[in-house]
Amino acid sequence: MAGGLGGRFWPLSTPSCPKQFLDILGTGETMLQTTVKRFESICPRENIFVVTGLPYRDLVKSQIPYLQDYQIICEPARRNTAPCIAYASVLIKEINPQANVIVSPSDHAIFDLDKFTALIEDSLQISEQHDWIITLGIAPTSPNTKYGYIQFDEELSLPNNNKLHQVITFTEKPPYDMAQQFVRSGEFLWNSGIFIWNIKTIEKAFYTYLPDLHDSFRHVNAKTPYSIIENIYSMCQSISIDYGVVEKASNVHVMISDFRWSDVETWASLYETRNKNNDGNSISGDNVLTYDVKDSIILTPNNKRVILQGLENYIIVDTNETLMVCTRNAEHRIFKFSSDMEMKHKK
Repeated sequence: MAGGLGGRFWPLSTPSCPKQFLDILGTGETMLQTTVKRFESICPRENIFVVTGLPYRDLVKSQIPYLQDYQIICEPARRNTAPCIAYASVLIKEINPQANVIVSPSDHAIFDLDKFTALIEDSLQISEQHDWIITLGIAPTSPNTKYGYIQFDEELSLPNNNKLHQVITFTEKPPYDMAQQFVRSGEFLWNSGIFIWNIKTIEKAFYTYLPDLHDSFRHVNAKTPYSIIENIYSMCQSISIDYGVVEKASNVHVMISDFRWSDVETWASLYETRNKNNDGNSISGDNVLTYDVKDSIILTPNNKRVILQGLENYIIVDTNETLMVCTRNAEHRIFKFSSDMEMKHKK
C-alpha cells in the first residue's frame, strides 16, 4: 500500500512526492524500493502489486521499473485501507483464486530481515491451511502511545508454533498509563499493520463485515473501465481494514514478532530509527558542520553548506524550496506550519 500523503514529514514529504517515494531513512533507496525488495525473496516479482493513488503511477513505475501495468493498481481517491485492499483482492483473485496474500504498508522500517522473512513464510503456510486472518504483532519495547495494541491469548493456536496466538482485543493508541499496563502485563503486542490471509478468507470477511464494500467490488476485474472504478470510489465508505474487518472478526491470529520495526510515522519515530553520531545527531547532508548541537535530526541538500550552532532537540529540514527549524517537541504543529506557509504562498 503506497497511497499515503505523508503530511507529518513536511516539508520533506509533499503531496506531489510523499515519504514512501523518498529516501527518508538515508539508506540510498526510497521506502517503496526497500519494501518491494523485502518481498522479492518471498514471492516472484510478477506477484508483487503496488496500490497507490493515480497521480503517483509514474513515480511507482520509475522507482520499480520491472512492474507491469497490471501490477500498479491506481486508486482514484483516498478511502483508507479497506477499499484499497478490497480493490486489490478482486484483481488478485482473478489471477489466482487460491492466492495467499501479504498486505504491507510501503513506509515502514523493518530490520532483522531474516527473522521477518521466516515469520512471513510461516504465516503463508498457515494461511494456506486455515481460514484465518493473521497479523504480525511486534513485541513492545516501550509504552508507546502512537501504536495500536493487540491482546493475545496465551494459549498456542498451533501445537508446533509457539509464536501464533488467538487475538482477544485490539486497542487503538492508548493513553500512556494504559500503555504502561499493557507492556507490564506481557499480554499485548504492537499492531504492525501487516496482514497475511488466503484470498478466500478475506473475501468472506468483506462479505460478512463490510457487505456494501464487498458488493461494490464484486464484479470488478482487470478489464473494468476506470470510470466505473471512479464511481465506486466516489460512493464507498472511507474505512480502515482494522476497524472495518479485523477488529470484528473472530478468526484473527497474531504471530509474535521479534524483529526491530518502526512505522516511521513521525519525525520522532524517524529520529529513533536513523543512525546517530556521538552527539545524538542524525545528519543527512554532505556539507553540514555542527557546534554544540545535540539530539537533533538534520536533513539538508548535499550541495548546500550548512553551519549549525547551539541547538538541542531540534528538527532542521532544508529542501531548497523550504527551510523548517523547530524543536522536536513541537512537531505536532507541522500541519499548521504547512497550512500557514501554503496560505502565505497563495497571497
